[in-house]
Amino acid sequence: MHRYFIELAYKGTNYHGWQVQNNAPSVQEKLNEAISILTRQPVETMGCGRTDAGVHASQFYAHVDFVDPIESLPEFSRRINAILPSDIFIFETHQVENSAHARFDATSRSYSYYISKKKSIFQPEHVWFCPFSLNISAMQELSDLLLTHTDYGCFSKAGGQQFTNLCTITEAQWIELDSGFQFKISANRFLRGMVRAIVGTLMEAGKNKMSKEEFIHILNSGDRKLAGHAVPAHALFLEQITYPYLSHPAQSPFKI
Repeated sequence: MHRYFIELAYKGTNYHGWQVQNNAPSVQEKLNEAISILTRQPVETMGCGRTDAGVHASQFYAHVDFVDPIESLPEFSRRINAILPSDIFIFETHQVENSAHARFDATSRSYSYYISKKKSIFQPEHVWFCPFSLNISAMQELSDLLLTHTDYGCFSKAGGQQFTNLCTITEAQWIELDSGFQFKISANRFLRGMVRAIVGTLMEAGKNKMSKEEFIHILNSGDRKLAGHAVPAHALFLEQITYPYLSHPAQSPFKI
């Protein structure tokens, strides 16, 4: 058996997330279909994680097994891309050890949420237009507290199947750009809907509607009802997956 990691990107607008769904299109379904067409055999891929409906990934990994080795990895990627729809693209295919696992071996995952201060007719599906001013200093002060906390049940979407709410956040940074803001967050794992709920809650502080004490109370409560509304999915990107045996830079989609 030979195992390969497929490094890909996708625009999530037309998909109900990464994972195969019974009654809705998914990125995993399209990738499985494309590889199966090329290899003429049923194929199942394993992704590095899940993304919600409408969320994009500028870097994502999935592993797949074949009995026979792939003769040319670049040619394999090129031929799969010719079959895939235009909103899914393979950057590269990597041969790895048979024990390597796209999901369990990932040591860090990084997301970015993009907010625009100016309404755009060219990128409406990739950024969230925010018509009011934000206090970035206040938002960053509360973001720093995320690095000292571990239980994020207050930001977990109802119906999540995670066995624990514990996560280790290593980065939570607001970056002011020429025409908007980027919120970058990295952790060993994320809960369902966690990033969008964090951004929505932090923006309450950005609008001077939430104090530091109130934010700490939300963190300690574990109650999703106390946190802010989740921001829309279309401006969220999974941008980097880190493995101890692969060294590939983050695939940032754009700068607003």
